[in-house]
Amino acid sequence: MKPQKFTAAVVGGGPAGIASALALGRAGLDVVLAAPPHRPLGLASDTRTAALFAGSIELLKNVGAWEALAPDSAPIEAIRIVDDTGGLLRAPEVVFTASEVGRDAFGWNVPNDRLVAALRAAAAAPESRVSLHETAGIAKVEIGNTAARLTSQEEAEFEARLVVGADGRNSICRAAAGIGTRSWRYEQAALIATFHHGRPHHGISTEFHRPAGPFTTVPLPGLCSSLVWVERPEEARRLLALDEVAFRRTLEERLQGLLGGIGEIGSRAMFPLSGLTAETFGRSRVALVGEAGHVIPPIGAQGLNLGLRDAATLADCVAAALAEGHDPGGAETLDAYSRRRRPDVAARVATVDVLNRSLLSGFLPVHLARGLGLVALKSFGPLRRLAVQEGLQPSSDVPALLMPDGARLLAERARAGRKGNAA
Repeated sequence: MKPQKFTAAVVGGGPAGIASALALGRAGLDVVLAAPPHRPLGLASDTRTAALFAGSIELLKNVGAWEALAPDSAPIEAIRIVDDTGGLLRAPEVVFTASEVGRDAFGWNVPNDRLVAALRAAAAAPESRVSLHETAGIAKVEIGNTAARLTSQEEAEFEARLVVGADGRNSICRAAAGIGTRSWRYEQAALIATFHHGRPHHGISTEFHRPAGPFTTVPLPGLCSSLVWVERPEEARRLLALDEVAFRRTLEERLQGLLGGIGEIGSRAMFPLSGLTAETFGRSRVALVGEAGHVIPPIGAQGLNLGLRDAATLADCVAAALAEGHDPGGAETLDAYSRRRRPDVAARVATVDVLNRSLLSGFLPVHLARGLGLVALKSFGPLRRLAVQEGLQPSSDVPALLMPDGARLLAERARAGRKGNAA
């Protein structure tokens, strides 16, 4: 049987992978999305949420996924940072508001399972140009001169000029392209859950800086929030094993009365913290997005926002390649993609790593430097605004799909090259 031919093949069924397929469809490519079957929402085991910044929300709007997702999401109107390290010199509490940078909200907190469902529904629309192939996984990726061939575990075969590896930190696509990585581990684990509470959160996400790592609550609709609690692994395991009554009591103590009494708590899960970055984000017909290219701790809500910027930037590079008559999976296109993504990824990886290690360090000058930084952010308006704006997304390189009406803009960029899009 001959392989099915597409211009692009996306491997991976997480948010970054599906968003990449939709973004490439908006750029004019015919795309196959190789993803595992999606479990119905009532049976989904993913209890995580994602704080998505304004640019990521624009991407969801541009690919047709936001309208279905909005009712299950909550706006993040302010971010509060509290020094809970217990040091002799306590840094001041700092609150950043979206209104400081002319926004109604920094972004929205969305449940992962509903995000995946909304993206898959958008991919199922005829205008998406995405063909969904449900599979237990891709078993083999073979790179050729003009195309790559993918074989699924069920022995279905696909041929594509561009392969998007959105298949996580153990990416088979990355391995096939011969792309190396640098990786590291932290002596930390993140405990996640959702919980109900007695006091309103007022749209404020609160991050307590503690010696074991950040303890963060993020708004959800109503009197509900999501929790990311970073601890030493042995303490995280202990908290995971507590019964609900004991965990509720511990959570109330840690929150110091911030959200009132704690009500129902959702299922808890634990994830060890680690980091990874690829030596390049594109090579040999393979472009890496999401955790196939970079992994960072869940601090500052950077992870998935980085992955969605990968998707939007790749669509930009492909649209430019089509307009210039170049191969959408060729070296020129992938070099441009990697060149554009490296500064953003490197900056976020470094910033999160330094912040996290500053909390873990017992060295007094490190804590003094962190405290002085918070004092500066609290008292100096221009620095506050710059930190907020650059924290949301780089101001110097904004892909089309992260802008209002970006789908139209992207289509216009690619239109001149549509005739060269034969598989």
